[in-house]
Amino acid sequence: MTAIAATAITAVALSVPAAQGAPPEETLRSEAPRDLKIGSAVWGQNELLDYDRKNPTEFQRILAAEFNSITPENDMKWAEIHPEPGVYDFSGADAVVAFAQANNQEVRGHTLLWHSQNPQWVIDASASWTCQEARDVLEEHVRTIVGRYAGEIYEWDVANEIFQDDWDNGGVRLRTEANPFLKACAEDPVALIGDVFRWAHEADPEALLFLNDYNAEGINTKTDAYYALAQELLADGVPVHGMGAQGHLSLQYGFDTSIQANFERFAALGLKVAVTEADVRMPLGDDGEPTAEQIALQAERFDAMLQACINVAACTSYTVWGFDDARSWVPGVFPEGYATIMTEEFEKKPSYSALLESLRDATPGKSPRTPPGLNTLNR
Repeated sequence: MTAIAATAITAVALSVPAAQGAPPEETLRSEAPRDLKIGSAVWGQNELLDYDRKNPTEFQRILAAEFNSITPENDMKWAEIHPEPGVYDFSGADAVVAFAQANNQEVRGHTLLWHSQNPQWVIDASASWTCQEARDVLEEHVRTIVGRYAGEIYEWDVANEIFQDDWDNGGVRLRTEANPFLKACAEDPVALIGDVFRWAHEADPEALLFLNDYNAEGINTKTDAYYALAQELLADGVPVHGMGAQGHLSLQYGFDTSIQANFERFAALGLKVAVTEADVRMPLGDDGEPTAEQIALQAERFDAMLQACINVAACTSYTVWGFDDARSWVPGVFPEGYATIMTEEFEKKPSYSALLESLRDATPGKSPRTPPGLNTLNR
């Protein structure tokens, strides 16, 4: 690590445990408003199957101490939880839920309808599906998964990344080619999307049900499409409750400062909003280390997403997509890195400190957020 980067990290390194009688160490969850969950993704199959509350790993200790919400990074995706027709593997998801219950945390479910990480049997079978066959498979899956965890999951990413991007063939439109379920029901994909929400709601009437996507932070072509879809679903009585912005950012690109305005317009529809998968990746030099400028800019962007969430009372949760670089998905997908709020050795970055300070400032007396003149929708 460069001397500049090391200095920046050392200034916010993990402190030693508080001495007996000393004030408890501040954590993200301890400083969060009571009406805002602070979460992290975790791969239960890899990190939580061996959990022993009396003897946790360092990763498990930090996960419990810093966050009051966790999201199964992969354990509830189709390929992991439903690997064969009629066969379910709940081990990873069960481990996530059990860990959360042992540590007074809540769980965000992720995800029920997605074009990616589907098992081979879905890919093969979908080549000849009728719409009814696709509906039957999807309904059985949704009712099984949501029903199993009814009362144990407070929010679900029900429909994930269902719109293409501006740069895709055909521009922003529903993924009726890449998503096998939407493809089978391409004549009326919105009807299928609406029914997925209905099935999930019937399986767990208490869970908040979200649309969720990347490049959905600010006001743009994709979020305009989601806004129109949300209006259509709500008008049809569909139990859609929220819009999630993933928050996967890169320092190679600019930051969209309209995120708060975007959240406010969805809140005005009566929806909750959330930052669901935040990380801020960056290209690294030949030495594999970030510059001081990159470290500072990363902290600004993590914090800007949090500030938008704090300032809109309809924002229910702010989740980082993993908290340490050792477990980040980024280097395996992008030629970038250093994307999380802690290093591989669990040293807290300035990004962590920025989040902690903003949470502290938002909660005088640890009260719910009460910024003047902001949305106050009830849960």
